[in-house]
Amino acid sequence: MRVEVNEDTLASIRNPALRSYAEQYVRIYQGFMEQICQSGIEIDSAGEDGQFEARVAALRKKGAVVRNDSKSIFVTRISSACQACQTGVGSATFFISLKCHRDCFYCFNPNQEGYEYFSEHTRDTVAELQTLRANRAPVRHLALTGGEPLLYKEEAIRFFQEARQGFPGVYTRLYTCGDHVDRQTLQALKDAAMDEIRFSIRMQDLAKGQRHTYDQIALAREYIPHVMVEMPVLPGTLEEMKVVLTELERLEIFGINLLEFCFPLNNAEGFRERGYKINARPYRVLYNYWYAGGLPVAGSEMECLDLVEYALDAGLNLGIHYCSLENKHTGQIYQQNSIRPLPTTMYFSQTDYFLKSAKVFGEDIAPVQRFFQKAGYKHYEINEEYNYLEFHVSQIRSLKKFDIEVGLSTNVFETRDSERYIRELKVDVTTPQTFRLSVDV
Repeated sequence: MRVEVNEDTLASIRNPALRSYAEQYVRIYQGFMEQICQSGIEIDSAGEDGQFEARVAALRKKGAVVRNDSKSIFVTRISSACQACQTGVGSATFFISLKCHRDCFYCFNPNQEGYEYFSEHTRDTVAELQTLRANRAPVRHLALTGGEPLLYKEEAIRFFQEARQGFPGVYTRLYTCGDHVDRQTLQALKDAAMDEIRFSIRMQDLAKGQRHTYDQIALAREYIPHVMVEMPVLPGTLEEMKVVLTELERLEIFGINLLEFCFPLNNAEGFRERGYKINARPYRVLYNYWYAGGLPVAGSEMECLDLVEYALDAGLNLGIHYCSLENKHTGQIYQQNSIRPLPTTMYFSQTDYFLKSAKVFGEDIAPVQRFFQKAGYKHYEINEEYNYLEFHVSQIRSLKKFDIEVGLSTNVFETRDSERYIRELKVDVTTPQTFRLSVDV
């Protein structure tokens, strides 16, 4: 059993050296939450109190497929590109420009590096594909996103033509709001053998009675093999979203990605006016993630699960995929941590792709060291500065005769000045008697 260390559980740690060490990460997280509050948006104080785990178990029992450590849940079918996203291996996404003719209050593109520049300038994505090919990168999925890529129709079509010629057999997809879709463009994309198109739907458009996007989706069905919708689920729109699913079922498209709705760290006033709050604990592991989506908004995840359950109960043939914010992060962590060889104290988790190690602190160091020496186990390290002995998690159960607490360390590889090093991100607690390797790391 692993106990997450936070402000509520910190005082329960008996070992004073471990408690003092873990406290630094509790303070870091508290500081992070204080920064969120300073941005002008509230934190949801209620939290979920284990509701998520119970709901996921119920959905699994009904037939939903739970994957990527419960970060991704689907019924009926899921895009192969979404499956590949879990590790990001063999996938590459490009954009021509970050320019967009819409003004969604929840857009996170302003968080993208170089947003101001690429809102006015374009990239040569064909040249970028040629460079990717010249580097002999093993690629199985290629995507074009934005901004709105169909503001540059000729460039978008050339991208998919180059992708098909330079990477035979690759699975290609396009992200679009659909406003600029027409028969001529769709025919050109079909001729380039594009595999998938993903439309975004804004709830405010549906509220105005606009059917334009639905009509565009229906048109795309005539040309593109896999037509999808990808949209965030705004809290409080459950009934409207059920109508969306019913309409997409009628259109017989491939499926929909239900995204966890996020606060993009800007436009706090727009979120506050609508009564949105941030999840009580936004991240399981606090880190500087590449994906610029922001912070999960309270209530969105549970409504996504409600929609998955609705699809199951209604017997919809539509593919329904709940993609959480954390599901967007795992590809980055996998790619950072899949480098070999690993230090002998580190374990590469197949659950969340972080590097894990075990640590005993203070007065527990000496007896554990003697035990390891007697057993002939040499792959441990003593850190005198922070007063711990670090070892591989596979050895935790061997310490069952000791009444001790063990710190479970979560880490990531980083590169600085061309040097690779390991950065610790958090510490949780277990005991030799309750630890299970297959579950706790």
